[in-house]
Amino acid sequence: MTVHSIDWDEELPTTPAEEFQALIRALRRTQGFGIIFVRCNDADEETLIRSVKENLPQKTIDQLQLTADSTNFYEAVENLPNREQINILFVRGLKHSLYAYEQTKRVLGWTDSEIHSYSWKGVPKILANLNQQRDRLRNNFNICFVFLLPLFAIKYLIHRAPDFYDWRSGIFEFPMEKEAIDREFDRVFQEGSYDDYLAWTDTQRCRKLAEIQDLLAEPHLSLDWKAVLLFELADLAYAASENTTALSNLDEALKLKPNTPKAWYNKGITLYELERYEEAIDSYDKALAIKPDKDKAWYNRGNALRDLERYEEAIDSYDKALAVNIGNDAAWNNRGNVLRNLERYEEAIDSYDKALAIKPDKDKAWYNKACCYSQWNRPDKAIESLQHAIELNPEYREMAKTDSEFNNIRSHDRFKALIEEDSDQSEAIE
Repeated sequence: MTVHSIDWDEELPTTPAEEFQALIRALRRTQGFGIIFVRCNDADEETLIRSVKENLPQKTIDQLQLTADSTNFYEAVENLPNREQINILFVRGLKHSLYAYEQTKRVLGWTDSEIHSYSWKGVPKILANLNQQRDRLRNNFNICFVFLLPLFAIKYLIHRAPDFYDWRSGIFEFPMEKEAIDREFDRVFQEGSYDDYLAWTDTQRCRKLAEIQDLLAEPHLSLDWKAVLLFELADLAYAASENTTALSNLDEALKLKPNTPKAWYNKGITLYELERYEEAIDSYDKALAIKPDKDKAWYNRGNALRDLERYEEAIDSYDKALAVNIGNDAAWNNRGNVLRNLERYEEAIDSYDKALAIKPDKDKAWYNKACCYSQWNRPDKAIESLQHAIELNPEYREMAKTDSEFNNIRSHDRFKALIEEDSDQSEAIE
């Protein structure tokens, strides 16, 4: 049984056609056991296998399809009915066993801090099996195994199955042609939106992340599309509450397309979540310099200014948001909160009323209105507003029990009766 090695001193192929011919030469001269890794996207796998069969008619060529449930590679090969006749076996689908593992994130460049919320689940069983059964594969199968893998899976093997990876007799890369890149870009970009990402599992997000990373590595990918994919990576990271990663992806995208208002806006939101309010304001300003009529950017800018206790500036931002969209009930509500902090109670009540005229069931506005009336020492109005809030959301009853905003009216009989009403009902039921 001969293990044939590739001469790494040979000049590396520069085109897919030359790479293919190099692969054919390697397969032709490999007799018996061998391991070859081929970087190849899903869409091109069938074409590649067919082309190899056409160029090597003297070889018996078959394929093995692995799934996410595959755990024992050796047994999968052993159970092939014609394994004694096979010279070359294309192995497809190994990547599916990797998507479920959070450690994939580390292989793709995530730091410890970025994956702190994900548990360690060890090495996928199929990789452990490859490491453990390496000698048995060599001793018992006169087969050249050709693993068809995306880039992330090859990186994963290097890190998590080094014993097996080191036995390779060749590694070949087939960058996608422009038409293939166009198809893959459309597929990856159209699959899922930010709202979808919020509901996705870690495995689903990890699969999409890996697909985007592979596409970003394609040398023929345009800079515009690279920026779009980086924006998509940021959405994936933000949906998973990985704000530092989202920020890094946005920064990379903005280097390529600095005049993208949505990216500056999303960067502002991400910085706000990281409590970097001054930087968030700067990002919102950049978004607004390009698109001054984006009311949500004015609104979120106001929120950052509010948290910096720059209240007058916050009111100005809310006013600009409302000048663009007078129906922004959140802006009216938060404007009321800032006015309340400035003890401009009458103006605050007017803002809450504007919010409630747009959205009468906005429980948060009713509760804030109750707090405002309490601070203004208007107990009847405060209790009436609080009752509306509780009817819409009973959780406000518990909040009011300890909220210092109601200290002015805490001894009022009607207030005490309102916040203790649930307790009285529970006792009656017992």
